[in-house]
Amino acid sequence: MNQTVPRDAEAESSSKHRAFGVALLAALAGLMFGLDTGVIAGALHFIADTFHASSRTQEWIVSSMMAGAAVGSVGAGAISFRFGRSGAMVGAAVLFLMGTAACTLAPSIAVMIAGRVVLGLAVGIAAFAAPLYISEITEEATRGSMISFYQLMVTFGIFAAFVSDSLLAPGGHWRWMLGVMAVPSTLFLVGALFLPHTPRWLMMRGQTAAAQQVMRRLRGDAKVADQEIREIVQQLRKESGSGFALFKRSANFRRSVALGVALQIFQQLTGINVLMYYAPKVFEAAHFGVSASVWATTLVGLTNMAATGIAIALVDRWGRRPLLVASCAVAAFAMLAAGGLLYLGADTQVQQIALIGMVLLFVVGFAMGAGPLVWTLCSEIQPLQGRDFGIACSTFTNWAANWVVSNTFLTLMSGLGNAGTFWLFGAFNVAFIVVTLLFVPETKDVSLEKIEDRLMQGTPLRQLGR
Repeated sequence: MNQTVPRDAEAESSSKHRAFGVALLAALAGLMFGLDTGVIAGALHFIADTFHASSRTQEWIVSSMMAGAAVGSVGAGAISFRFGRSGAMVGAAVLFLMGTAACTLAPSIAVMIAGRVVLGLAVGIAAFAAPLYISEITEEATRGSMISFYQLMVTFGIFAAFVSDSLLAPGGHWRWMLGVMAVPSTLFLVGALFLPHTPRWLMMRGQTAAAQQVMRRLRGDAKVADQEIREIVQQLRKESGSGFALFKRSANFRRSVALGVALQIFQQLTGINVLMYYAPKVFEAAHFGVSASVWATTLVGLTNMAATGIAIALVDRWGRRPLLVASCAVAAFAMLAAGGLLYLGADTQVQQIALIGMVLLFVVGFAMGAGPLVWTLCSEIQPLQGRDFGIACSTFTNWAANWVVSNTFLTLMSGLGNAGTFWLFGAFNVAFIVVTLLFVPETKDVSLEKIEDRLMQGTPLRQLGR
């Protein structure tokens, strides 16, 4: 005798698949983020040869994208508020295509830097809008893993860029390395055009009926959807005005903004983007050849992607705080050990293998926690009325800190030495553990509305969640 699934169960299953599909489309922003982050690592050596660029000029080529991203993140809040989170991602996709064309066809370093700035604008907007979009359409039980999935797409993009670079490196085809980015940029644009606005954004615009319709499609249960809509209404009634106005009058909101800013600074001070942008330079300093350095960098990208799966599997089981502490502890040990190997010279095969092992261990540590969880927490701790402003502040800080790190790394290695530079980043990871223990809340299985209530009541930051 055949058994049929109850209609409500079918609707719930369908809604979960629909919500996952929508979040997946939004996560394509992470793919673009990763591709444009990773591609420069393999291309930089050949770009420098073509244009006879000095080490300082190479730092500017790399860091110009971060400068553009910082500017893009500042404007992303206003764009996201005016046109919606999905509208912001459409705009970012167009900028990705423009920046890719400029870099691929660049006749000079000036045009290359200009193209990288445009790519940075796109990354800054997308990195703001996508995690925010995902946090606003998913339920609290899966919110952490879905935002971590965005980070997985970032790491996949980095890995894909490294593989592409490695395949094209023997011929020195750096324009092809940059040009292939046009394909995923087009796919992202098409996908972004089909994303619905989030219910929370629609409610902020007074479009209650549309918000209710989208929420019911995402949840599959009218009662659950309507209850969530009522909670959003209650939050909107408590606060009015712009995010900046709320920032000026509310000390509690300023606390959450400060925490988001601090998290993004420490994420960059872990040293991850040093490896994403300059890994071939690090391996060359350890006496690897150019081709071997590019392939070793590809291994870094593969490890980064694989280890992000740990975060997806554990973030909604262990919680944010334990995973973040474990992540920074692993990263700190690996950075300090890598510095020790570089201090010894890393000139034997055993030491070189050990150095690769420590670099990969660091990447595992970062990817299992500090990478995805900072974006998760920054999208969770801000109140609805000030969410655009708060996340804009933390995203800007991320790219500003990213710019500082990427614009000074080669200079640091020259001044502090290879070992001293890695020891410095190891110390920063230890400091990140202290900040996490003192201030980071456990937001696992807690609704955004409850987190906001506790924040605005003056609850200590560490106790905003469970």
